[in-house]
Amino acid sequence: MSKKVTVYSTPTCPYCVRAKQFLKENNIEFEDIDVSTDDVKAQEMMSKSGQMGVPVLDIDGQIIVGFERGKIKEALGI
Repeated sequence: MSKKVTVYSTPTCPYCVRAKQFLKENNIEFEDIDVSTDDVKAQEMMSKSGQMGVPVLDIDGQIIVGFERGKIKEALGI
């Protein structure tokens, strides 16, 4: 069963690009939310993560701040 993955990111963030590339390489479907253009989603991200930094990954409710390859793999079970 696949997990629900949401990536909160901005177009100018290199770690966001890396995180999304990593998910694509592992054939993980995800919703990409550009928080630089969506204030409501930016607030949602801040309430989940407690901070402004991107990327923030929400993997079935588990919040990972930053491109933490090991934590992402663990959360996805890969």
